[in-house]
Amino acid sequence: MILLTETKITSINKKRGRDEMNKNLVIVESPSKSHTIEKYLGNDFKVVSSKGHIRDLATSGKYGLGVDIEHDFKPDYIPIPGKKKVINELKKDVKDSDMVYLATDPDREGEAISWHLKDTLNIKDGHYKRILFHEITKNAVLEALKNPKDIDYDLVKSQEARRILDRIIGFRLSKLIQSKTGGKSAGRVQSVALKLIVDREREIENFVSEEYWTITAKFDGFDSKLFKYKEEDLELHNKEEVDHVLHSLGDTFTVEEITSKERSKKSKPAFITSTLQQESSTKLGFNAKKTMSIAQKLYEGIDIGNDTVGLITYMRTDSTRLSDQFIKATYKYINDTYGKEYIGYVKQTKKKENVQDAHEAIRPTDIYRTPIQVKPYLSNDEYKLYKLIYFRALGSLMKDAKVKATTVILDNQDYKFKTNGQILLFDGYLKVYKEYESSEDVILPELHENDAFVAEEIVDEQHFTKPPARYTEAKLIKELDKLSIGRPSTYATIMETIRQRDYVTMEDKKFKPTEMGIETTDKLQEFFSNIINVEYTANMESDLDKVADGKKDEVQLLKDFYSEFEPLVKTAFSNMEKKAPEQTGENCPQCGSPLVKRKGKYGEFVACSNYPECKYIKKEEKQVIEICDCPNCDGKIIERKSKKGKIFYGCNNFPKCKTAYWDKPTGEKCPECGSMLVEAKEGIKCSSCDYKKEK
Repeated sequence: MILLTETKITSINKKRGRDEMNKNLVIVESPSKSHTIEKYLGNDFKVVSSKGHIRDLATSGKYGLGVDIEHDFKPDYIPIPGKKKVINELKKDVKDSDMVYLATDPDREGEAISWHLKDTLNIKDGHYKRILFHEITKNAVLEALKNPKDIDYDLVKSQEARRILDRIIGFRLSKLIQSKTGGKSAGRVQSVALKLIVDREREIENFVSEEYWTITAKFDGFDSKLFKYKEEDLELHNKEEVDHVLHSLGDTFTVEEITSKERSKKSKPAFITSTLQQESSTKLGFNAKKTMSIAQKLYEGIDIGNDTVGLITYMRTDSTRLSDQFIKATYKYINDTYGKEYIGYVKQTKKKENVQDAHEAIRPTDIYRTPIQVKPYLSNDEYKLYKLIYFRALGSLMKDAKVKATTVILDNQDYKFKTNGQILLFDGYLKVYKEYESSEDVILPELHENDAFVAEEIVDEQHFTKPPARYTEAKLIKELDKLSIGRPSTYATIMETIRQRDYVTMEDKKFKPTEMGIETTDKLQEFFSNIINVEYTANMESDLDKVADGKKDEVQLLKDFYSEFEPLVKTAFSNMEKKAPEQTGENCPQCGSPLVKRKGKYGEFVACSNYPECKYIKKEEKQVIEICDCPNCDGKIIERKSKKGKIFYGCNNFPKCKTAYWDKPTGEKCPECGSMLVEAKEGIKCSSCDYKKEK
């Protein structure tokens, strides 16, 4: 195998005729990534996309698992619906190529996709190479071509075992939950995340609020809060205790002690997947799904003038490590831009258990490609996320900020009052990251020991302890990451799933479990508490890591799991009490039995409780909401729903008349073009031209 350099690639391109071109095939996952990479390589390379996964487990066999449990959990793979055309096109490309480079994402899932491609497309061992790049830049792609590898089958086994585990737990528990409760699904990690939300809600419900009081002495230029009596910490629980203190105080407060210390405000390491999702949520208001979607675009490539380049490194990572090349370039940038005194050092963070450290932290691919330079080529949200990633990585290699923290203790009849002040001495990394971290100075007046003051006012305030707060998305992600539950790359999907299943609602951007979510969690805990829990899920992640490292057999892992899990499922199917359907208060017109609400494939319906003896189903009369006259026929524009449940407005004479609008029609005509005016977010506007009605 001849290692390729940019010079050799160019030379080969010049020597070969057009009939010999595309002898090297590069397969990536996404079309946008293929377009970016194709610009880096010459005509001798053809870059195509598999458009993600090409096959998955079948839904045939025992319990529809697509896994032969009796024969070492052998999986049965079939093409994903709609992917046969892609597979056939890829097979043709492979047949026409001398060498196939599998360039799927640099993680376990990407490794598994490469293996699926090799197996499905019948690529022989000598006919392929696996290449890895963690950023989509010309240098990184060319370097990957110079250093090809083989597929890492330990990683593939680990990912396959994870997929089989998730299929078994998901299918078996979901079927159970659907048959016994009002729930829709359950999952290995999803159900543990939901349990955390439900447990927190129970903490809130059981919380007993306690009364406490504070006393604050207010002076000219600063306030001081009571915290001790003599050498003992002081807690005030009621008004009587407060009054006792107030009656005991004299008029004079004396400065007893002043301490000033210089402290470091440490910069944080560059982002990993979970911290990016957390910070993006709290600082930018993006949910995990939106964050990862934008990050994917920034990674895969953005058109910047005459160049197409990936702006950030791979966004699925659990390592805070930075490459030596990036560190060296960033140190020079810091020196040239801010001065030598701002150059920090590489922070060694303690490696967590289960950290793969397969590739770097999330960082800009080029420190000289500043946010302001690329802003014209990015959407507003893309710019915000790139800016956050850029300055976090830059700040991680800058000096810590320095603050002077001052504490003043005042004495009044052995009651001690405390005042804190802080002054920023050196901004350090805050030079670039202050937009995302508060660092306000609290300046105290010049004070000296034994100075005496008379308070302008002494204020006593009543307070009550508050229960723990519900999880925001950022807080839940932080908790999942801390407990080593699941993988950060799956967190966005987990958040989305529990919302779509109606297990939670969002109140003030916080997760609140629904009745269905609580019921589902309680039923699972009744029968599966030794599996659907934090410890078991974290240990399973650790075992999957051992499979990836070649230290554990994946078949034995699955056997051990299944021998414990399946008996619990059978017991639950036999013993779990089935939730009685909700009665409507009406009786069946055919047999007189109560009518009840049931759930079917197409949603909720009302039927006889005496099923299957009586098969009566109540026909629901659909309410037709008329909006206005149709402008193109004698019909009416009515409110309708798309297949995905989105409301739109269309003519009731469909399909004869295909008039339709996504925004609600007003019934008025546009004064400029005569088309329908509609109610959009930005106000009343024309459905066809640029006309906007003035407010």
